[in-house]
Amino acid sequence: MSTILDIKGRTALVTGAGQGVGRQVALYLAEHGAGAVVINDFHADRAESVAAEVEAAGAKALPIAFDVSNFEAVGAAFAEAQSAFGGVDILVNNAGNAGPTSRLDDLVPFWDSDPSEWKRWMATNFDGVLNCTRHAMPLMVKGGYGRIVTVISDAGRVGEPHLAVYSGAKAGAAGFMRAIAKAGGRFGITANCVALGGTRTPAVADLIPDAETEKRALSQYVIRRLGEPEDPAGMILFLCSDAASWITGQTYPVNGGYSFAC
Repeated sequence: MSTILDIKGRTALVTGAGQGVGRQVALYLAEHGAGAVVINDFHADRAESVAAEVEAAGAKALPIAFDVSNFEAVGAAFAEAQSAFGGVDILVNNAGNAGPTSRLDDLVPFWDSDPSEWKRWMATNFDGVLNCTRHAMPLMVKGGYGRIVTVISDAGRVGEPHLAVYSGAKAGAAGFMRAIAKAGGRFGITANCVALGGTRTPAVADLIPDAETEKRALSQYVIRRLGEPEDPAGMILFLCSDAASWITGQTYPVNGGYSFAC
């Protein structure tokens, strides 16, 4: 039965969809009428596993392993999606953290950091968004329709002291989406961001290994629980649907009340 969140047979590409929030977004899109979902992950086995779930949910699926920071690899993936499904209508830039080799146990103050460390944060969180958007937009402009949703972090809105470059990359991605919203509106393309607070994903699980650590972390949240992948995935689904057809250039926090900053 059609609902206001019906994706109407459109083709979506979700980056970093092999686990966590990206996986849930792919499943929600499939469950709400997407015709096809391209599943990206750096690890082929994870992409293939989620692709099987997407097909079980009723949509066609195409798993493609590539690094979003590699412009040529991204271009090849979009060409493969176009060949298989005729184009890409929806792009969810979900891949984040420090890429496929994320480590969050070696953080130092910015003034003690080395430029070689900055690159791993910028490559996935900013360059990857540019790369995927650059390859998606010609297909969307040609089709006269597009939905781009970029997953950022509350770090990009309010800053995190030990994640300065990450905060900057996420803020940059949000600014880029606002520019894309202005450039793409006349072609029927919307561009928005969803900013996450602490969400129960594998990366966050490494930072919160026990109940006591979780209790301390949750003291900063009005809603006293970690987010689950379903929480931001619901907002992303909404922004991908025609229910959000008059919304663009915005950033929506899904953060349990971690920050009320504008």
